[in-house]
Amino acid sequence: MPPEEDLAELVGRQPDERLLGEDFDQLPAVVGRPQETRPSPARKQVVAIGVTLTAVTLVLGVLLTGFGVIDGFASGFDGTSLVALVVGIVLVTTHWGWAHVAELTGQGLERRGNRDVLDSRQRWLAAIEPYTRWEVTASTDDDGSISIATTRYRPVRTGEHQFTFAKEEVAREHHSADEPAAVISERAELVRRQAAQDTGRERKLYEAAHDAYEQAVLENADEQERRAAARAASEALSEQINTNLREPPLVE
Repeated sequence: MPPEEDLAELVGRQPDERLLGEDFDQLPAVVGRPQETRPSPARKQVVAIGVTLTAVTLVLGVLLTGFGVIDGFASGFDGTSLVALVVGIVLVTTHWGWAHVAELTGQGLERRGNRDVLDSRQRWLAAIEPYTRWEVTASTDDDGSISIATTRYRPVRTGEHQFTFAKEEVAREHHSADEPAAVISERAELVRRQAAQDTGRERKLYEAAHDAYEQAVLENADEQERRAAARAASEALSEQINTNLREPPLVE
């Protein structure tokens, strides 16, 4: 699928909540990082209570089950032994419930204590736009050589209305420790400039598509007109791409 079609289908999508969790390491550094939540002392206390109740329930359940079995064989399973056996089995099979209840309660307490932080994290997430970024990093290898790596962060669709990023190293250069530092620095700067130019181009393409989409959505609200909005976004992308093709590329 051509890049412009990919981008046109991403317009109007929202960042996936996974970018605050399992996909966090897929985020480009340029978007920054969200505010960290504050640990809740109350959550730790509630979880500790839950663990204690879990252990007590399990031990009590085992004891009651054992008593019910022993007393039942001794007395022919009268009312007392049956009640002890049933209650013991119920306690043993449900003892983990205390841990789950404590964890859910603790999470609720922590969310209330971090309400302002969570709101800030959601605003930060909502501000991330779905266009490709390129980033360049330099690192020193064990033999003293220097590596210059270019990483691409490509937005990909998730669900019906969300997106996340796919992180991929697209280029890596190795420079011997014997090379002059000035030469390596110049090369790294050139690669960074190219990455910045590529990112800027993608941002302009996205902004052109997004502006056209938003304008069409404002003017036309039903489903048929939303399809027209998508077409308007694609046309704006094509026009922007044609403009970029007429610009001379960055050469070394």
